Amino acid sequence: MKPTGESGQPATIRVVLPQHLRTLARVEGEVAVTVEGPATIASLLDAVEARFPVLRGTIRDHETRRRRPFVRFFACQEDLSHEPAETALPDEVLQGEEPFLIVGAMAGG
Repeated sequence: MKPTGESGQPATIRVVLPQHLRTLARVEGEVAVTVEGPATIASLLDAVEARFPVLRGTIRDHETRRRRPFVRFFACQEDLSHEPAETALPDEVLQGEEPFLIVGAMAGG
């Protein structure tokens, strides 16, 4: 699998969703989505929401398209939650070696 940009072909990205979003989307385990154009955090989330319309608004705000407060993004053991939406996905994610994780964060006192 070649990353988008190297071959001009779409990239297939492995995505791990938290249990509550897997339940909502009616999927088991890891999912794969196809990203057209430059593979960024934003384009990946667009692809996830296009494939699973029921998830629109659960990961990002409908209007601002900003990450929801208790949702985090990880790839290659790095927290990408505060990176700009146009940040390119890591090569390992593009090559299918590592998944992109969408994690439901917890808070408490």
